[in-house]
Amino acid sequence: MAGGGTAVLNQVLSGTGGVGKTQLAAEFARNAWKHHRVDVLVWISAGSRSAVTSGYAQAATEVLGRDFADPEQAADAFLAWLEPKAGKQGCRWLIVLDDLADPADLRGLWPPLSPSGCALITTRRRDAALGGDTRRLVPVGLFTPEEASSYLLRVLTAHDRQEAEAELAELAADLGHLPLALSQAAAYLVDADLDCAAYRALLAERATRLTDMVPEPAALPDDQMATVAAAWSLSIERADTLRPAGLARPMLEMAAMLDANGIPGSVITASPALAYLTARRSVEFGPGPDRTHRRSEDVSAAQATDALRVLHRLNLIDHSPATPHLAVRVHRLLQHAVRDTFEEGRTHQLAHAVAGALSEVWPELEGATPLAGALRANAVALERCAGEELWRPEAHPLLFRLGAGLGECGQVAAAVTFHGHLVDTAQRVLGPLHRSTLLARHNLAHWRGQAGDVAGAAQAYARLLPDQAGVLGPDHPDTLSNRNQHADLLGASGDVEGAIAACTELLADRERALGPDHPDTLVSAHNLAHWRGAAGDVAGATESYVELLHRVERVLGADHPSTLLTRSTLAHWWGEAGDTDRAAGAYAQMLPDYERVLGPDHPSTLMTRSALAQWRGESGDADGAARAYADMLPDYERVLGPDHPSTLAVRGGLARWTGNAGQKEDAVDEYAELLADHVRILGQDHPQTLIIQQQLAHWRGKAGDTAGAIAAFTSLLPEQIRVLGPDHPEVVVTRNNLAHAQGEAGDAAGAAVTYAELARQAERIMGPRHPHTLGARHNLAHWRGMAGDAAGAVTAYAGLLEQTLAVLGPDHPQTLATRYSFARWRGEAGDVTGAVEAFAGLLPHRERILGPDHPETIRTRTSLDRWRMRRGQPSEPRDG
Repeated sequence: MAGGGTAVLNQVLSGTGGVGKTQLAAEFARNAWKHHRVDVLVWISAGSRSAVTSGYAQAATEVLGRDFADPEQAADAFLAWLEPKAGKQGCRWLIVLDDLADPADLRGLWPPLSPSGCALITTRRRDAALGGDTRRLVPVGLFTPEEASSYLLRVLTAHDRQEAEAELAELAADLGHLPLALSQAAAYLVDADLDCAAYRALLAERATRLTDMVPEPAALPDDQMATVAAAWSLSIERADTLRPAGLARPMLEMAAMLDANGIPGSVITASPALAYLTARRSVEFGPGPDRTHRRSEDVSAAQATDALRVLHRLNLIDHSPATPHLAVRVHRLLQHAVRDTFEEGRTHQLAHAVAGALSEVWPELEGATPLAGALRANAVALERCAGEELWRPEAHPLLFRLGAGLGECGQVAAAVTFHGHLVDTAQRVLGPLHRSTLLARHNLAHWRGQAGDVAGAAQAYARLLPDQAGVLGPDHPDTLSNRNQHADLLGASGDVEGAIAACTELLADRERALGPDHPDTLVSAHNLAHWRGAAGDVAGATESYVELLHRVERVLGADHPSTLLTRSTLAHWWGEAGDTDRAAGAYAQMLPDYERVLGPDHPSTLMTRSALAQWRGESGDADGAARAYADMLPDYERVLGPDHPSTLAVRGGLARWTGNAGQKEDAVDEYAELLADHVRILGQDHPQTLIIQQQLAHWRGKAGDTAGAIAAFTSLLPEQIRVLGPDHPEVVVTRNNLAHAQGEAGDAAGAAVTYAELARQAERIMGPRHPHTLGARHNLAHWRGMAGDAAGAVTAYAGLLEQTLAVLGPDHPQTLATRYSFARWRGEAGDVTGAVEAFAGLLPHRERILGPDHPETIRTRTSLDRWRMRRGQPSEPRDG
């Protein structure tokens, strides 16, 4: 009450029903009277202007000692008596106007400013008229979490009830820290002999009404006159009468279905929301009750916003247009109270209206924007409130949009959990063979694969396909689409040959059912080419993509996203075929097209930037690649979020090329941080987490910690076998790295034995011509030489070189590496002249393909000079 200069300002306590405004005023008044700080105390229940006038009139009668015929005249006399008199010590007074319903009711009736008196007004309103030069608007909020828990503890302890502090805190949070709700809940716990957990379970039940969870009206604690629900009902009725009339209640009904912590303003003004408001509002006109007519008017976005402002002024919501993604906040118990008033069919109507509004404003590309996060939170809240209403007559598309949004923002584990819930609900409500159920099963299988359970996802698709074919038909687009997903998962789980067979069969069926130029047919051709390349036929994949690009451009046009994707994939396979400069150049050429067609922040544009950085690094510019990854990382974090799998992949690229640029210790540190984030976000057993573990071990070895690398690979290998199976390509890579580290540690013979096993395994799994098989044979030959068998290494490299040339071509990096090793071991075996000739023949190829300053070119030139110097000298085996 301090401040205001020579006079104390009128204090207006403003807050929603149940926060304790009246109790605060009563406590202040009692203390003032008890400690003799006032001579006259007037308390008036200010529900109307007449109530205020009558209260003033009664005070005038008692204080002035005279009767007034007119209450208005008496009120004026009392207010005049309160006015300070010059040169005269005034009587000390306190006026409390409790629960002011309308600021207009005090027009001309505000107590005057006085150095000897003060006024305290409580109200649920927060209109601008309540503030000003002569009065101060004081917001009264909820209890803090600590105050709420402390209150519950104190009340329950007084009744010999013991509850854990954590349970009290959870109950306080469920009740939204509303003082009135806490008071009545505590009384109910005592009367019904319930514990906090049981009460919270009741509160979470959609079928439980708030009125069933408080004491009987006659047994309300603290002399309370109304339940929590009743505390708000008068405010809602009042709000519905204010302009724009008839919109406040239906607006609050929509808010009751959404997230209490923040509702985007665009949802409330979307066309489905406006249609609901229009349907619910009735406008009366006519000269009298015998000629009352009702008609519906289209509600505009401006009127909807005005309705929000009305609810805000009556403290029923908090409306903050300055934060549009969280423009509307509402207490969760008020939401519950509003939902309790729904008549039959209202929840269904509301659920579909709100779901339509969310769907309308949901961005096509969510990313990591605040709006996207708010929309997901509101969709989750709606799904929880609506129950099965969003599944009748079939699943609302918003449910699937929400599940996809969780996964696309990086929350893949949450996406799997949510889609599992969708499948369970669909099977219970619609049956196992309903189209919505089949779609839910499809989405669950997809996100299981994205979460790392590739084998489980493939099995789920295998179980889904017969049901889908039976319901929709074998040639239905959804059936064919799921066959495409199944084929991809077969390849991702390591069964590349199975993926090729499935893609070949699917391509034939799509050509027959859809035609050779249908976009889905082109997708099948794309996937078949991809898995052929993954099986080792890099040249065949490249040729297929060249042919496919012509078809896609002819059918879809040069700027179609599928055309851009085909160009990207062709560039990738050029790089895999060894032409890294051409791959980098192609990505550099297509990046402006991606930015022009899809925009700079589209995920596909970002992926193109990542691919460009990768192939620049593969072309020898490790420093440039590292810089490019560092430059794009903030954009990934801004658009997709720091926890999105694609953002994590960019961090992996940055760590890799940082190490390749010579900063090996920095690469180790970056991979260690990245591993911790993978474990937190994707889980310990996610395949990508295992790959990061593998990379961390690799760079430890590169940084000189060979023993640490061996220990890390040894620990990782059984985990990979458990998760992926013994024949998965990543298991083969880890075994390869472990063998290399063992050789680097001095056990060349052991490394040779391990590589011999790896070569046999790779040939069994992937065939003798696969690049991985050729790579294993290359390493076997190298470590045979390092173990002292230089002649055996020469023989092995001679046979390997012939097959590598046939499979990969003369310009592939792996072919050039094999030629280099063959030249080296010829010299180590004593054929110095042969080594010189081999290095002399290799050098022009590397200069032409990689450029004269590429590290591998320099290495070749250095080796040639060294063996030229040794020509004619006795050969001594030594480490090259």
